[in-house]
Amino acid sequence: MEKGKRFEIAVIGAGITGIATAYYLCKEYGRRSVVLIDSRDPMSYTSAQSGDNYRDWWPHRVMADFTNDSIDLMEKIARDSLNIFQMNRRGYAIATRSGNIDGLLAGLEASYSGVKNQIRIHEQLSAGSYPDPLSDNWQSKVGGVDVLSNKALIQQTFPSFSTDIQHVLHIRRAGDISGQQLGQTMLEQVKPLGCSRIRGRVVGLARNQGYYLDIQTPEEVISIHADIVVNAAGPFVGNVGEMLGIKLPVKNIFHQKIAFEDHLAAIPRDQPFAIDMDERLLDWSEDERSMLLEDCELKWLTQPIEGGIHCRPEGGLSSKWIKLGWAYNRLESIPNDSKELVEDIHFNSHFPEIVMRGAAALNPGLRQYYEALPPKRVHYGGYYTMTEENWPLIGPMDESGAYVAGALSGFGSMAACASGALCAAWICDGKLPAYANALSLSRYNNQELMSEIRQAENIGLL
Repeated sequence: MEKGKRFEIAVIGAGITGIATAYYLCKEYGRRSVVLIDSRDPMSYTSAQSGDNYRDWWPHRVMADFTNDSIDLMEKIARDSLNIFQMNRRGYAIATRSGNIDGLLAGLEASYSGVKNQIRIHEQLSAGSYPDPLSDNWQSKVGGVDVLSNKALIQQTFPSFSTDIQHVLHIRRAGDISGQQLGQTMLEQVKPLGCSRIRGRVVGLARNQGYYLDIQTPEEVISIHADIVVNAAGPFVGNVGEMLGIKLPVKNIFHQKIAFEDHLAAIPRDQPFAIDMDERLLDWSEDERSMLLEDCELKWLTQPIEGGIHCRPEGGLSSKWIKLGWAYNRLESIPNDSKELVEDIHFNSHFPEIVMRGAAALNPGLRQYYEALPPKRVHYGGYYTMTEENWPLIGPMDESGAYVAGALSGFGSMAACASGALCAAWICDGKLPAYANALSLSRYNNQELMSEIRQAENIGLL
């Protein structure tokens, strides 16, 4: 890359959010001098570890509107591309053994209030009462949520679930995508529109009639100038902010997952993304429990662990692969100081067995793997970069032309399109949605809003 090259807009970070920002800058606003800067291949770091799920359910209307807009944008790209990124709408199945779901129902009101027949309660098993629950056709499915509160109906609809499940909240405008393919689709479309790439790490950033960026490429350090800078650096968003003297209120949390070939067919291929919300005691044998109690570092595994276990078929009906994840590993958080972030991720070797045992509480068929974990499996993970309230930061970062699109926690794939479109609208003086200020740094000046958010029991972290 030529030294001293000038660009109108430099986007730092080529994860799915950075790519989406470049996409809407080029496609919607006709910007033709945009550069994506990343030391890695596009979408090869945090975006590569995504669960690739999406949902319109959130316990606050702002986040519900934001993700609904993102789903609209994804559906448009799906239609235009003949669904090249395999969007489906099998939903989210949120399961609990609790007899009291008043809190969960109250959370539904925030997402679905004001729209007729969006919250449907099913307390009886009757023929035709719950049609077409697991079809993957996102263009014809109902929205809202179906609350299944009849055990026979739950077993009929989700036969692999444990028989002690009392309620299932089936979020209908939800499902999964290939986030990698979505990102590649957007990237391919902006290349002929003037979006270029620099492979390198930003090591210096300074204001001077715009911004000068020093970039360490594989060969040398180069300098470029940009009128506008977008901080879409994912887990490094805090580091980039600090280069401009801006401390962003973010933290990084390490999440682990496993994917494996379900050669014993423990999980139906049409099962939606399923989440067991209940606190869990892992079902160790007495000998196993005794050994764990004798180990100071592992005895916590004999105590109740918070809920939030994820299970989803991966790769479509013809695949055998399954993904499992569990939010208990928030205990392995990186300190809030983003300088402590390490690029070489170290995994907990016990995680595959722990998450398998946890997931088997909802899907007992997984107990077949207790004695021998599936031989074909992948243990992977990445960083959730989030604010305390679990809302993103999208909008101006200073008054001189620096913007941020980050803190997308575990919802980066589902929110990337709306994040990119919103950031592009801020930059190009486009029409901003009603929630724009609430998702920007300016929300911290709105004491009423922040008080409301901080008093909420549920921040939408699944």
